[in-house]
Amino acid sequence: MNSATIIAQLGLEPHLEGGYFRRSYTAPHSINGRPALSSIYYLLTADSPIGHLHRNRSDILHFWQGGSSLRYTLISPNGELKQKVMGPNIGAGEQLQILVPGGYWKASELCAGDYGLISEAVCPGFDFADHQLASAAQIQHDYPQHCQRLARLISPSRNNNS
Repeated sequence: MNSATIIAQLGLEPHLEGGYFRRSYTAPHSINGRPALSSIYYLLTADSPIGHLHRNRSDILHFWQGGSSLRYTLISPNGELKQKVMGPNIGAGEQLQILVPGGYWKASELCAGDYGLISEAVCPGFDFADHQLASAAQIQHDYPQHCQRLARLISPSRNNNS
């Protein structure tokens, strides 16, 4: 299996934050006007190895599905920076699931290889109105202590935007 085969077989499309995705489920019932749950496939590849820094309003539970490990960089609303690795090597501290609470900034990176595949479950369901890509100016303002470390994780299209 390679990334091109996975993209074709799962019907993935380029994602605005990097990588490829496809929504795989949206709950038919809603809570406060939003789907109760939604899920996606998300793939990082050697040609698109970074899911650029962004945040969502909802909690998102990530599930490792296959390929290489993925490193997540997380920033809490109070500025605490952590890194976690999703992958199959649980004996080395890799995790099969990672919860990213709503309001946290996150970026993901392919650690090695051709691809890393995950699924995400979002509760309440994902809405693009609740999604925000980080800008260099915003990160410099809110988290100057992390700005240099995070610079490569900010989408190139957002390096000069506020």
